[in-house]
Amino acid sequence: MSSEILITHESRIPTIGGDVHHVIKNNSNGYKGFQEAYFSHIKFNCIKGWKRHNQMTLNLSVAYGKVKFVFYDNRESEGEFNELILSSEENLRVTIPPKIWVAFCGLHEEFSVLLNIADIQHDPDEIDRKDLSFFNYNWSL
Repeated sequence: MSSEILITHESRIPTIGGDVHHVIKNNSNGYKGFQEAYFSHIKFNCIKGWKRHNQMTLNLSVAYGKVKFVFYDNRESEGEFNELILSSEENLRVTIPPKIWVAFCGLHEEFSVLLNIADIQHDPDEIDRKDLSFFNYNWSL
């Protein structure tokens, strides 16, 4: 895993009506400020990516389902991919700094919901995008 990617276990508070899942606080590891939060729905076996933010720090948490993330940091090595699977059951958050390529795939049979809490607002001019075939990664599902 790139030394810059941070995986944080957040607290889960059990309650009778359903658990409360913390995602991030202003004193959490990886918190770089807040400008925007959004949910992304990912259909089962659908892959989204590749994209690389040049300024935005992502704080990703799976609110529902299960998602496989693949990271590629060509600043550190050639051809090494790092994989991470997050689910709503684990209550983990992954912080991805700028300049790291990321793609992800929905692994939950219906769909998955991903939450991003970003330190800047979405700006299409600060994102680099590549077709899935650009990197030699085997997505066999």
